[in-house]
Amino acid sequence: MKIINSDLKKGELKLKVENLDDMWYLNQIIETNDIVKGKTLRKIKIGKEGDRSQKTVKKSVFLSIAVEKVEFSKFSSILRVSGIVKQGPEDIPLGSYHTFNIEENTVITITKQKWLKFQLDKIKEASKETAKILICIHDREEAHFALMKKYGYQILSNIKGTVTKKADLKKVETTFYKDIAKQLEEYDKRYSLNKIIIASPAFWKEELLKEINEDIKKKTILATCSSVSENAINEVLKRPETEQALKQDRISKEYKYVEELFSEIQKNNLASYGIKETKNAAEAGAIKTLLITDKFIQKKREENKYKGIEEIMKQIDNTKGDIFIISSEHEAGKKLDGLGGIGAILRYKINY
Repeated sequence: MKIINSDLKKGELKLKVENLDDMWYLNQIIETNDIVKGKTLRKIKIGKEGDRSQKTVKKSVFLSIAVEKVEFSKFSSILRVSGIVKQGPEDIPLGSYHTFNIEENTVITITKQKWLKFQLDKIKEASKETAKILICIHDREEAHFALMKKYGYQILSNIKGTVTKKADLKKVETTFYKDIAKQLEEYDKRYSLNKIIIASPAFWKEELLKEINEDIKKKTILATCSSVSENAINEVLKRPETEQALKQDRISKEYKYVEELFSEIQKNNLASYGIKETKNAAEAGAIKTLLITDKFIQKKREENKYKGIEEIMKQIDNTKGDIFIISSEHEAGKKLDGLGGIGAILRYKINY
């Protein structure tokens, strides 16, 4: 994400959306009653009402809307921001409804009455260049490739070998490992990777390493996993071998915070979870770190109950607590969703 202009006295940030990760961030930041403005396509009727010659065309216009709804799907690669038109050209009625389809290279201005610290931190985080990390999970028969994203990870491809006869095992393995090595080279060229994490049960990764060229080896970190599946990616993310590659990555921080929360819960100590308990802790100024999943936020928006969650976050922001929105795409987020999607690490213990 590129910050084009910042005028926080007016509550304005002008941003350029550069990729899918940026849309994920904005989905957490844009809220009801925010003002969003920018160029957008609008259907305009040309000709008199009822006239056969009347037709509808799409026209590029500059609009300002008061936000009512935000929807994001990483599968459609579009962030939809809908609301009531506040400013626009004469042929578009004020008070009518409009949806911004925010895609790559879209430029928008977001205006808030007050930007919370965690929201500004998210914008700064999104504007920073992050390490491009590929994970390859494999054995002698199967391989999975995933690219790390700010919201989790994206499965790129799966390939399988054809191990049939024990006598041909060495030949098949060699061919399969060459296929994996070729795929790694292709992804390295396509994504300009900073690190490649290769993980396998037993010794398979050492065998694969023999087929990899020196440029790939320089970027490679070896790790161990107990199985070969997409689920093993979550296991690899928690392995100490991957800490070097992921120590600056947001996802590794999310895992650590969620693990800390569960540790405090098990000790019956500095933790709260669930809306009621977290709200009480926020009102007492006891929250050091709030953890909340993007799935939980989306659910509350759909139920028209997000305002209460927003108030909790404002209270925490006012008492200098930290707020982390956890992606439900990976295991840490799913674990937090199992607690209800919201929890907090406390400064001190309180009685509910």
